[in-house]
Amino acid sequence: MASDSKGGSLVGGNGVQWDLDSGRSDLDDAVTGEGLAPFFQPIVSLPSGTTVGFEALARWPRQPQLGPQEVFAYAAATQQVTELDRVCIDRSIAAALRGGLREGALLGVNSEPASDYTGRADSEFVQRGHEKFSLLFELTERNLLEHLPTLLRKVAALRADGIAIALDDVGDNPESLALLDIVCPEVIKLANKLIQDPPSVDTAKTGAAIMAHRERRGALIVAEGIETHEHLEQALAWGATLGQGFLFGRPSPLLPYTPTETWSLPALRAGGHGSCRSPFDVVTGNSAMHTARKPTLLAISRFLEDHARHSKDTPMVLTALQDGANFGLPTRRRYAALAETSPLVAVFGANVTPHQSAGVRIVTHDATDVLSSQWIVVTLGPHTAAALVAHERAGQGAACDDDREFDFVVTHDRAVITAVASALLNRIP
Repeated sequence: MASDSKGGSLVGGNGVQWDLDSGRSDLDDAVTGEGLAPFFQPIVSLPSGTTVGFEALARWPRQPQLGPQEVFAYAAATQQVTELDRVCIDRSIAAALRGGLREGALLGVNSEPASDYTGRADSEFVQRGHEKFSLLFELTERNLLEHLPTLLRKVAALRADGIAIALDDVGDNPESLALLDIVCPEVIKLANKLIQDPPSVDTAKTGAAIMAHRERRGALIVAEGIETHEHLEQALAWGATLGQGFLFGRPSPLLPYTPTETWSLPALRAGGHGSCRSPFDVVTGNSAMHTARKPTLLAISRFLEDHARHSKDTPMVLTALQDGANFGLPTRRRYAALAETSPLVAVFGANVTPHQSAGVRIVTHDATDVLSSQWIVVTLGPHTAAALVAHERAGQGAACDDDREFDFVVTHDRAVITAVASALLNRIP
């Protein structure tokens, strides 16, 4: 949220500006849930078109000039996202219960990455929805990486509550692809461009990344935006087994019919990766350990950084470099170059100055933190998984900096790398 110098306007994260001097607006009412009416769009089995459930969509029909994007942008700018998110979820489930949605039917409800999770213990509607339906929380694509701590807490809480997760509009931006391994959703919802745009190298790159993840983890693929038989053909080509779109039914304020087919969601994923463990603890016992002096680790780090810089799938890059003294000008320039193409580049260290490198997230920690003895470079993307994880040997008394010795692992095990990445991502404020 930002106000101009006159104090009369509010600017949202998407650059939209609202005039505060005009008094209470329709948006002020909308963010409290006034006028909110859930609409339901059928989710169908492909290719048969048999309805298996519905996605609940937030709408304000009495204020047709207000779309959900604008309402949620205003809620974010006025720090009311959590409250609005809860109202939308509770009313959506309540409307499904009231409308007689059959037991076991699939019910998708949208949830903002920036909102705190309100779970079964605190929401009667989430509890009842979980008991009666195949409840699916759909994490929207808005600003996924801007709210990482909240998002990761929400994913862990949903897992603990036994609620399935969908990642929405995957492929609309690199962020959603970068987080596939971290969130590991039961359901992947394809971005409309994969269904409606002509096939291209760009859509092939995105589609191949999604299909690779499905092959590894067994996620279910849902195609949205199916309006024609040509769109349906493209959805099937990308491996979608469920679909939505005007070809099967438009959103409606009432449940138009009862699903005639029961659809089981994939088995729920295990709980989140142990964020309490340090990255080196993650690899200990999982990979062969070696010992080398600093120049060897420096060469491996440069190789991993260069590989990420030239990779076609633009992986995230996470680096722990012990101390800010190791983040000199050449390194800062390399990481600024990485940030030009990678969806997330983060550097962790003691005495690292924020904003030292354009586009790079700087995460400082105390010199006594366990990370101060660890040297880590992680590259993780749809087709990239490589990491150097090292721990400096204590009490060496090395004569010079290059003589410092480290126990280290170089791994390409995606599960191990994802756990290492999660341990670092949970530290981002």
